Amino acid sequence: MRLGCCSVTQSPARRRPTIKDVAATAGVSRGTVSRVLNGGRWVSPAALVAVNEAIRSTGYSANSHARSLVTGRSNSVAFVLTEPQQLLFEDPTFSILLRAAAEALGTRGMPLLLMAAGTPEERRQITDYVGAGHVDGVLVISSRAGSPVISALRQRGVPTVACGTPLGFEGQIGYVEADETGGARTMVRHLIDCGRQRIATITGPLDTPGGVKRLAGYRSELGDRFDESLVALGDYTREGGKRAMSELLARRPDLDAVFVASDLMAAGALTALAGAGRRVPEDVAIGGFDDSGLAETLHPPLTTMRQPFKRIAQEMVRLLLEVIDGEEFASITLPTTFVRRAST
Repeated sequence: MRLGCCSVTQSPARRRPTIKDVAATAGVSRGTVSRVLNGGRWVSPAALVAVNEAIRSTGYSANSHARSLVTGRSNSVAFVLTEPQQLLFEDPTFSILLRAAAEALGTRGMPLLLMAAGTPEERRQITDYVGAGHVDGVLVISSRAGSPVISALRQRGVPTVACGTPLGFEGQIGYVEADETGGARTMVRHLIDCGRQRIATITGPLDTPGGVKRLAGYRSELGDRFDESLVALGDYTREGGKRAMSELLARRPDLDAVFVASDLMAAGALTALAGAGRRVPEDVAIGGFDDSGLAETLHPPLTTMRQPFKRIAQEMVRLLLEVIDGEEFASITLPTTFVRRAST
């Protein structure tokens, strides 16, 4: 929180005690602490006394918001979408991640709470709720550079894992991402190999990891052939893709291929191309990124890069539960897969 008076220095937020803190204080392993928290089986009397004393001294215990007296946890996780609520229904990638995360947590008997933090007021309410201990950790979806949600969660010591590189918080929280740069390079190389000479791109927002990294892959693969006039900014919406495609056609009517940074934007781009009388792929080849189910329903079906959404969600859950248990955060990059259909 930024204070209005320059003479006041904000003290750092107190980090929530973890199993690791209890184990260090008691002089035992984290496994011993876990056994104590789950009933005390196979724990020596001396270790039991040491762990219980460490729990009291560190403050690792139930809070006033109904955390379990046995485990010191709420036994639930939040899925926080930092975008307007309607995108949850418009963009199928979010529902796939939500469903896969819920399934992964369900095998552990843990509920997943869905929250949308698309406005400043929603962000404040959610971080207050989460910071009060109602959930044990947060999966952050679609974060922007310098995300106020991630910043607030870190200040409150809430275990957090992001979907995609958390721009501005690299090295501070864990994340799981697809190989966005490599995937973009693969798609652009395919368009080049198809004989296309003037390959444009519609980027994602440049304050998102997908926007930054997919543009970087496009630019890297083109090398000396990169042309700024063939780049249009998009916003990951269907309408944004349509608008950006129209902009490109007006600026560079000679373009013969487009790499679009999401399938949803590619759907809008196809509409713009049809409206301009351009045939796909005869006049303009088009490739997308995601393969969340939308691509194969388009006309023509869209060549795209497939992200392993289910595994991304599963790995996010795994990494988050490790952080909740006191382990150090980790980050994972998963490969993308090229899927050719009729648009190229």
